[in-house]
Amino acid sequence: MPLHVELVSPERILFSGEADMVITRTTGGDIAFQPGHAPFLGVLQIGAARIRLTDGREEVAAVHGGFVEVNDDRVIILSDIAELSSQIDVARAERAKARAEQRLQQDHDAEAEAALRRAHVRIEIGA
Repeated sequence: MPLHVELVSPERILFSGEADMVITRTTGGDIAFQPGHAPFLGVLQIGAARIRLTDGREEVAAVHGGFVEVNDDRVIILSDIAELSSQIDVARAERAKARAEQRLQQDHDAEAEAALRRAHVRIEIGA
């Protein structure tokens, strides 16, 4: 029996469907969920969410914070900001990366570090 997976951001449902596995990054590190996984609730880090579909394809999204809940073969990813790899503008992400690096050279602040991590994830999965 496959997992039912939903990837949701405040604006919309980005993905809803069946999968054999979901891999995402939480504050404790990367974690994989397969059918039969124990109930789980975790805080998401900036990173990629990989959804391995039942037909062998993979849906990948950039996830920028939020929560993941697993219960009864359902995985719900509630993200503050999420983008499917097919929707990422890599050129825009490169510009954001350059701006964040420039900000970090002038002043080492947490928001610039987070912006740099978001840009790296977008570039990684959007390429």
